[in-house]
Amino acid sequence: MAATRLIALHVNKGKTVAQCLKDRTDYAQNPEKTQKGELVTGFQCDPMTADEEFLLSKRQYQHITGKYQKNNVIAYQIRQSFKPGEITAEEANQVGRELAERFTKGKHAFIVATHTDRAHIHNHIIFNSTSLDSSSKFKNFYFSGLAVQRLSDIVCMEHGLSIIEKKPYAMRTKNTVRENRVSHRDVLRQTIDSILKNPPQDFSAFLSCLEENGYAVKQGKFISVRGKGQERFIRLCSLGEGYTEDDINAVLAGTKAHRARKGKRIDLDNQKFRLLVEIDDRIRARGPGYQRWATTYNLKQMAKTRIFLKEQEIDPTDLDLPVAFDIEEEAVFQTGRRNVTAVTTTFCDEIKKAGFEPMVYSGASALRNYFEYSKIREYKIWVAHYTKASAPAIPFSYDMWQYTSRAVINGANTGMGYCDLNYYLVDKNYKE
Repeated sequence: MAATRLIALHVNKGKTVAQCLKDRTDYAQNPEKTQKGELVTGFQCDPMTADEEFLLSKRQYQHITGKYQKNNVIAYQIRQSFKPGEITAEEANQVGRELAERFTKGKHAFIVATHTDRAHIHNHIIFNSTSLDSSSKFKNFYFSGLAVQRLSDIVCMEHGLSIIEKKPYAMRTKNTVRENRVSHRDVLRQTIDSILKNPPQDFSAFLSCLEENGYAVKQGKFISVRGKGQERFIRLCSLGEGYTEDDINAVLAGTKAHRARKGKRIDLDNQKFRLLVEIDDRIRARGPGYQRWATTYNLKQMAKTRIFLKEQEIDPTDLDLPVAFDIEEEAVFQTGRRNVTAVTTTFCDEIKKAGFEPMVYSGASALRNYFEYSKIREYKIWVAHYTKASAPAIPFSYDMWQYTSRAVINGANTGMGYCDLNYYLVDKNYKE
């Protein structure tokens, strides 16, 4: 039984076409889902460089036809799921390849990634919206989703697999009843409400009460707890007004009365921690006073950084390499060359004041186009450029070169199955 969907992949807001293509193909080829990449195959492209090959064909399309893409569709994905226990992963990959070849008529490059992380084996088929000869685009016609489903059924039947039988209209049912679920955050709030009815002596006693109620407590910069059956810790500061550490301490001190309420559902688990200013509406507005505000704000943040280094007893002599400032988000670059440079120098100057050696990290293209090199040349430069050339494509000196992100080294690989590799340049006359 195969369930099949055709999905148009669009450019995400704030990201480039290249970034979006890489994100989609990387997810499909996740080694943890594809038996370390063994269940990934390609047609007219190398799966490891499929995103770059797709992008090149789009540039060739503009050059050949003189046309510019009006919509933001960059590729298409076919999701094909199979009945549990009915098919092997290898056969599923073959079925997916046959489906893609026949649906695109062999005119579009694609990759087939078979995932085995769920009870049902399923394929992620991503094919380029631009044809192989770069002369045309795939036209997503009105009933294309129905067409790919029917073609999938044909291929599955040829392989002796079951298909989903369409029920008569009179036999179809619609689920209109939804379960009234209680989230882990709601349960945590209710537990805190119960504890604060008879307030403990102090905050330590409060945490002990949480532990008695089955919660694991993690103390650090933020107090976070995890109950039974939870995968992740929940920060108290994410529970809303009345449930933060400051609010609870005020209740325990007797300066504030606790009011049980359902706080806002703010999920901070998946949000990135950023030391510098968030890119929000104030940045995009870029008023005349923004740079002064950003500089002042970032100075305060750098002061906190220095305090953190001191608290952790990290001494400049303990480090063999510089402290690098990683700046590579597109939203930051959109604020302009002047602002990008100001934020970077603010960080590096404060790190230098603390006695550490600063370094600027970014991609080759970004370093060329979004920095005022004359203002950052005093710092060491770490450039990322994945190329087969003998040097990265930047017109100025650099100190470190990240030349690949796909290295495989035993003991050093990330969860993705590979890691970055760099060249660090030193003086040939250097002596320890």
